[in-house]
Amino acid sequence: MDFLYHIHIMTLFPDVVGDMLCESILGRAQERDIIRIDCHQIRDYTLNKQKQVDDYPYGGGHGAVMQADPLYQCWQHLCDLEGERVHTIYLSPAGTVFRQADAKRLHQDYNKLILVCGHYEGIDQRFIDECVDEEISLGDFVLTGGEIPAMAVADAVCRLVPGVLSDPECFTDESHWDGLLEYPQYSRPEVWHDRRVPPILLSGHHANIAKWRRKQAILRTRDRRPDMYERLDLSSKADRKLLKEIADEEAAQEDNVPLTTE
Repeated sequence: MDFLYHIHIMTLFPDVVGDMLCESILGRAQERDIIRIDCHQIRDYTLNKQKQVDDYPYGGGHGAVMQADPLYQCWQHLCDLEGERVHTIYLSPAGTVFRQADAKRLHQDYNKLILVCGHYEGIDQRFIDECVDEEISLGDFVLTGGEIPAMAVADAVCRLVPGVLSDPECFTDESHWDGLLEYPQYSRPEVWHDRRVPPILLSGHHANIAKWRRKQAILRTRDRRPDMYERLDLSSKADRKLLKEIADEEAAQEDNVPLTTE
């Protein structure tokens, strides 16, 4: 069967990864045959009777290294199943940091992926050189294996596939889609622990609500992620007006002068 998007995950823990990705939104999308996420046990592709997939590193050192051949046999089997070489990603702390732009790119440029989960001290470089197209990291930290990053990448990419979410606005309105962090969200009750929902959100005036949300997104990005803020294009007439409002409000707060706003 042809799915809109098909992801293969090479892992030593297929049951754990598969169970997680079969829940909630991604699980329902798989039930409707929109996407498919298959997890493959790397140990099944070793010729060793003990199902060994690792050995001591050449040159000495602590730990063990995942061997190239079991990885290669699994990878080749998946490419044979698909009838083509599949774009392959190794989840590695040495990779490029994964961003929303990468999720968009992987969704737009491919309809199938192989994600390789490493363990121990990593995997044999020869497999990377021969089979891996790119390396991706979740950030500047190290995990015990590639399963959590693989699940994160699979989730981020699959939720962009048409039909997985009910409406494109479910992701186009979220943090990072257009370079902004998402505005604050509120739900019932209207008052909780003496904290009230901002009155604008109860007004029913959609244009003013959209303006408020845009302003809050700009403020949140400026204050929490100045690196993202520096890259924003806020040159539109509407954004310039919002920036002036923000500056006037902050100046008034510094002077303790009440500011009348619309």
